[in-house]
Amino acid sequence: MTTLAGGTDTLTRDALTVLQPGFTGTTAPDWLLRRLGEGLASVGLFGRNIASPGQLAALTAQLRAERDDVLVAIDEEGGDVTRLEVRTGSSFPGNYALGAVDDVELTRQVAHELGRRLAASGVNLNWAPSADVNSDPRNPVIGVRSFGADTDLAARHTAAYVTGLQSAGVAACTKHFPGHGDTAVDSHHALPRIDVPADVLTDRELTPFRAAIAAGSRAVMSAHILVPALDPDRPATLSRRILTGLLRGELGYDGLIVTDGMEMRAIAGTYGIERGSVLAVAAGADAICVGGGLADDATVRRLRDALVAAVRTGELPEARLAEAADRVRALARWASTAGRAPGETHGSEIGLHAARRALTVTVAPGLGTPETFKPLTEPPYVAALTPVANIAVGDETPWGIAAELVHLLPGTVTGSFSAEGGNESDAGAGESAGRAALEAAGPRRIVAVVRDEHRHPWMAAALDTLLAARPDTIVVEMGVPQAAPRGALHIATHGAARVCGRAAAEVIAGV
Repeated sequence: MTTLAGGTDTLTRDALTVLQPGFTGTTAPDWLLRRLGEGLASVGLFGRNIASPGQLAALTAQLRAERDDVLVAIDEEGGDVTRLEVRTGSSFPGNYALGAVDDVELTRQVAHELGRRLAASGVNLNWAPSADVNSDPRNPVIGVRSFGADTDLAARHTAAYVTGLQSAGVAACTKHFPGHGDTAVDSHHALPRIDVPADVLTDRELTPFRAAIAAGSRAVMSAHILVPALDPDRPATLSRRILTGLLRGELGYDGLIVTDGMEMRAIAGTYGIERGSVLAVAAGADAICVGGGLADDATVRRLRDALVAAVRTGELPEARLAEAADRVRALARWASTAGRAPGETHGSEIGLHAARRALTVTVAPGLGTPETFKPLTEPPYVAALTPVANIAVGDETPWGIAAELVHLLPGTVTGSFSAEGGNESDAGAGESAGRAALEAAGPRRIVAVVRDEHRHPWMAAALDTLLAARPDTIVVEMGVPQAAPRGALHIATHGAARVCGRAAAEVIAGV
């Protein structure tokens, strides 16, 4: 076994190289810096690691002082899933809003501006975009993270996003292969199963990934989903048929394959992260993402040792691990030298511009048109009907329109209402929430803010109660607008980012 400078043998170094761990804190811990010196080539950042742009730039500089070609990855989709602006909400509206506008040049510009901000902070790999076709409206984890339910629309915007992001010098990681849109189960909690024929997968799920590959996506992220038409035994992340046979062989992809977070229950709860990591690399994955919930040196040691042991017992071919490590290093070289489009900038308002264009405004019959609807002049009561948070989004990222309406209509009062006892399928709980909102609002005009009303019976019932008593209620839908528009004024924002709230608030206040 070859031993390299610093005392780390080649096998151990390769095992460290394929890991993409997270950590806690806003500065790099000593253990992480030490592992970078031993061969670790990637680090994953989350909201817990970011306090400000200046702090983030200092953190990435600290990492590069230890290893100048380190891949610094982040889960920054814009829209609902933001790490750069985790405490304020995103300046970018997200994929579903961009799909609603359906202007591929706008999508490219938004992705470029997001990439420019990442690059300026020292981030060079983004676990985005989501190329999933949101074909199941009940989907609890994708939803507005998708460009939409139309395959061709999702494909052209995925390609535009990849092009825009990478023109800013940030590698795109298109996800979640082979497609996470047709599921009603969240893989953070359990293993989803997609039971559709292979020809449907080929025509629907795989089309946006083909577009991403054609656009030159530097990385692709696997999904923790079971797709029996492709592999009846193992989820995509652990399937050689899917990663090597389909993605590498049939689709001709030769870039980096990254796993989704291995601590997610779909893998951790069925195979365990050590066994799952070995199977993933053996199947064709090149990088193991871990750290959304597990972020310490003990986890890195466990995974490193599991990979080394698997090679030594013959379960994992050493050549496969070496190949994976080489692909990580190749992307690191690209990212350390990638140039940005000279002089291209779209300004800080590009996200708000996109959010405004994404709005769909419907006025109740007999009340005029969006152009003639009279905006509010008195501060309203904003009743946010709040569902359980999506783990990918997190419960610390604010959403809604309250803060924006307070700014435009000082004196606006706000309240948040949810299903009593957390039972989101209980319409009775919704009636209770609706009555509570009516009581809290008093004589004020009500603005009801919902998110995926069609997926939450309690929310629909709460809205029924509000509208029966106060038909002049304004409704703002910040999820997928699957339910029919209702209310005196209905505004579909196609996302819950801060700029989506701002755009809706401007309509309500007549700004």
